Amino acid sequence: MGPHPAVAAIRLAVRRVLHDILNDHHAATAQNPHERPPSPLVLVACSGGADSMGLASALAFEAPKLGLRAGGVTVDHGLQPGSDLRAEEVVLRLRELGLDPVESTAVTVGREGGPEAAARDARYAALDAAAERHGALAVLLGHTRDDQAETVLLGLARGSGIRSLSGMAAVSGGPGAARRYRRPFLGLDRQTARKACMVQSLPVWDDPHNTDPAYTRSRLRHEGLPALEKALGKGVVEALARTAQLSRDDADALDAWARQAEASVRDAAGLLECAKLYALPPAVRRRILRQAAIEAGAPAGSLFARHIEEVDRLITGWRGQGAINLPGKVVAQRQGGRLVIRQG
Repeated sequence: MGPHPAVAAIRLAVRRVLHDILNDHHAATAQNPHERPPSPLVLVACSGGADSMGLASALAFEAPKLGLRAGGVTVDHGLQPGSDLRAEEVVLRLRELGLDPVESTAVTVGREGGPEAAARDARYAALDAAAERHGALAVLLGHTRDDQAETVLLGLARGSGIRSLSGMAAVSGGPGAARRYRRPFLGLDRQTARKACMVQSLPVWDDPHNTDPAYTRSRLRHEGLPALEKALGKGVVEALARTAQLSRDDADALDAWARQAEASVRDAAGLLECAKLYALPPAVRRRILRQAAIEAGAPAGSLFARHIEEVDRLITGWRGQGAINLPGKVVAQRQGGRLVIRQG
C-alpha cells in the first residue's frame, strides 16, 4: 500500500525540484568534476507551520535517495513572546525527521516598508547567510498555490503592473546565487500540505499573525479570498495562480525586449535619447526607465509605477517641466533631447 495521496503529492513535487537542483549542479560543475562535493546539501526554510513542515518531511524522505544531504533553518523573528522557544521546538522536530545540519537563527526586524516587508527582508537575509555558511545548493520554501493567489491580489491592489501580477517565481535568487530559492508547492493547495502533516502525525504550529487582521495578507486570506469565491465561485485560487504564470511569461519576454532595446536608445556618450525612447512601445520604454533609475541608485523596492509614469511624461508629455525626484535621492530631468537620471 502506497503513501496517502497528500503525502505522495508533496513528495513528488519535492522530487521534481531536487532533480532540477541536481541538473543545475551537474551543469555548473561539469568543467571541474573534481571540485564537486561528494554529497551536496539542500536546506529547507521551516517556520513549523503545516506548509514548511510538510516540505521538510518530503525533503527528508526524497533527498537521500538522490544522494543529497537535507538540512533545515528556522528563523526567529522575535515578534512574539516565546518565539525563541518555538524556534527551538522546530529545530528538534527537524532533527527528528533526520535533517542535518539544522539551526535556528534570530533576526532583528526593522520598520522599513511596513511590518510584513521588514520581516520578509530580515528572513531572506538570514536564509542567504545560512546558505552561504553551509555551502547549500538551494533553499526550499513552502509557499503554496494559495500563497501565490494572495500575492497576485496584493500586486493587483498596488497597481504595480504585470510584474507584480506574476507573483512568486518557482525559482528565484539571492546575492550571488540566481537560482537559490525553490518553491516546490506552488502547484499544490494549502490543504494538501496540512493533510500530509496530519496523516504523518507531524505536529504543526499555526502562527497567530496568519489570523491577525492587522496584517494585510491575513485580511486577504480570511476575508478577501472567501468573498471572491462566494461571488465568483470555486476555482478563484487556481485562476489567480494561472494568471501569475501567464503574467510571468509575458513580463519575462518584455524584460528581454527592454534589455535588447536599451543600447539602441543611448547616444555615443551613453545618455538616453528621448526621441528614440518615444518610438518604443510604452511597456518596453518604462522598463528601460525603471532600470536606469535603479542603476542610478533608486532602491527597487521603493520605486513604484507612479514614479516611472512621471519620468515617462518627460518623454511623452514634454512641456518644459522640471526635474522628477525619485527614491534614493535620484533625479530625472530632460536636457537637450536627452534624459539624464542621476544622483541629485
